[in-house]
Amino acid sequence: MATWKHWLWLSTLQGVSLQLKHSLLDHFGDPEAIYYGQREEYLLAPGMTGPAADALADKDTSGADRILEDCARMGLQLLSLRDTAYPGRLRDISSAPLLLYVQGRMPLFDGEAALAMVGTRRASPYALEAGERLAGEIAGRGGLIVSGLAVGVDAAAHRGALRSGGFTAAVIAGGHDIPYPRENRRLYEDIAARGVILSEYPPGTEHMAEHFPQRNRIISGLSVGVIVVEAPRRSGALITASRALDQGREVFAVPGPIYDPRCEGSNRLLEEGAHPALHAWGVLSCYANRFPQKIRAQRGDLPRRFGQDQKTEKSARPEEPVHTPRPERREPPDRPVLVLSGDHGLTDDQIRLVKALRGRTAQADELIEETGIPARRALSALTVLELDEIVTQDAGKQFSLAVTLK
Repeated sequence: MATWKHWLWLSTLQGVSLQLKHSLLDHFGDPEAIYYGQREEYLLAPGMTGPAADALADKDTSGADRILEDCARMGLQLLSLRDTAYPGRLRDISSAPLLLYVQGRMPLFDGEAALAMVGTRRASPYALEAGERLAGEIAGRGGLIVSGLAVGVDAAAHRGALRSGGFTAAVIAGGHDIPYPRENRRLYEDIAARGVILSEYPPGTEHMAEHFPQRNRIISGLSVGVIVVEAPRRSGALITASRALDQGREVFAVPGPIYDPRCEGSNRLLEEGAHPALHAWGVLSCYANRFPQKIRAQRGDLPRRFGQDQKTEKSARPEEPVHTPRPERREPPDRPVLVLSGDHGLTDDQIRLVKALRGRTAQADELIEETGIPARRALSALTVLELDEIVTQDAGKQFSLAVTLK
């Protein structure tokens, strides 16, 4: 069985790419077997190069000993790619880190509705308020907020989650012993005490510019979806969104002023098909069936039709205390007609779901099983159909048609 010394030797070894280290693990089985391997054996691993095989000849583990001492002194937990506590959804990405350095309480991410919230460091007051409030509302309803502990939107997201009494995870781009940015030192301490801070870099590693794009893949890899609060045209938040799409995650964006350059990137995501993040339930409803034991709807979360408030207010007015006539019986109004053979603008997934709901009600799980549509796509399609008022969902999470099919 490989020891931590062998994992640390492999993960910190220079001259061998992360992709090749994964290839070596697949070929040899564990880091200890790699450590005791020979150059000729290394060359048999898929993708291996001569220079990388030469780099593997360096068997010095003094650096690993020093890292273990630092981790013990700082109270850091180590998780390897093969540990059962290592998040499965992160392990499944193509560039999963070999090791995670953990400070705080590590949640079981695979059972959490973990949502990444990212955005610009030079955030507007609107973005700071939107990020903090939205993160707090999501965390207060059972979601878990993941972000990067940078100034701006990241810090607002972490603060919102903590202030709501929820849980938050911060992914940093350097060692735990080097606070960055310094202005977030107090926030770092709060997250370490009430959440978790993760890094793929050992203690003593500076927060380098090239580390941040790599950090972003972990943020999205830990999450089931990514919310971009405010991002200009060139922003690290857009890198995270791109990583999320590559990993099969949903992407949401908070709409911003259309002429504000700070919102150009996030608004463009909406134009290209990202889900609008207008309120917490608009995001969490996409995952309610997947995490029924975690996500908690609150009063007022369920969608209302236009004009419903006015009707409710009108009906709530007291009647005159005189003779009340028997109300006339009214036939329900005709429902809109959806002609499936016409130019309806629906996707193939949406058509299959609509047909499956003809003359019946069903929960999302039933529809997914019956239609064979992958869960992520089916839930996304149902959300769009609900927003377009083609289907409705009742308090029991039963979907039904709001139109007549022809």
